[in-house]
Amino acid sequence: MARHVHSLAKEYGICVILHTDHANRKLIPWVEGLLDVSEQEVAAGRPPLFSSHMIDLSAEPLEDNLRECARLLPYMARLGISLEFELGVTGGEEDGVGHDLEDHADNAHLYTQPEDVLKAWDMLSPLGHVTIAASFGNVHGVYKPGNVQLRPEILLHSQQYVAKAKGLPDKPLSLVFHGGSGSEKDKIAAAVSYGVFKMNIDTDVQFAFAHGIGDFVFSHDEAFRYQIDPETDAPYKKFYDPRKWLREGEKAIIARLNESFQDLGSKGRSIAG
Repeated sequence: MARHVHSLAKEYGICVILHTDHANRKLIPWVEGLLDVSEQEVAAGRPPLFSSHMIDLSAEPLEDNLRECARLLPYMARLGISLEFELGVTGGEEDGVGHDLEDHADNAHLYTQPEDVLKAWDMLSPLGHVTIAASFGNVHGVYKPGNVQLRPEILLHSQQYVAKAKGLPDKPLSLVFHGGSGSEKDKIAAAVSYGVFKMNIDTDVQFAFAHGIGDFVFSHDEAFRYQIDPETDAPYKKFYDPRKWLREGEKAIIARLNESFQDLGSKGRSIAG
């Protein structure tokens, strides 16, 4: 699949970032296998198979989380691959990894502490490029208003804490916004201004796809119950043909992504050159 994306990107002349997400302890051997393939690619003069990999050991003690990241990061760095890791716990579940969302909206485990960010920075930044999925109340999936309290200022506090402690310029951290689906526009803008360069919106994209298809199906409901109209004998193939309704889902994804490009300040911009 990754090779297919590389081939298409070359033909379209676009820049594509390939990333594997949320690998917990049992999936680390899978990541290591992908790194072995990337090593073969680099040795052959090609880019690594993936741009970055995420190790998500947020359910384990911080020391174990960082120790495993430190073990894998030099291998990734040698191949030009970034490591993403999670500090704190993002509520909900994605890719089989996550934390149950409790009733109380201000759960302490949903908010990463700046001291932990500094500890991670001290241990990992000398070894290679790292991106941090720090938790600031974000949750995988979407929930009713008031059940989740996003506090993007926590990201700013971590940036300031690390910059001051290490004598670094403003916003030295590359931050990731997990569980971005359903977030308020002002919270997204604040998170980006505090150093977020990547936001995950899987749930919103899934819903956009389903909504686009649903609208089409509801508008042509008889075509999804009969091959031929029982009254007029008109064939319905042009409606139930999967290429037709799947395309409606794709167009809905395009519209949702364009909305995100605007929200994240990336509209009309590219690093593809």
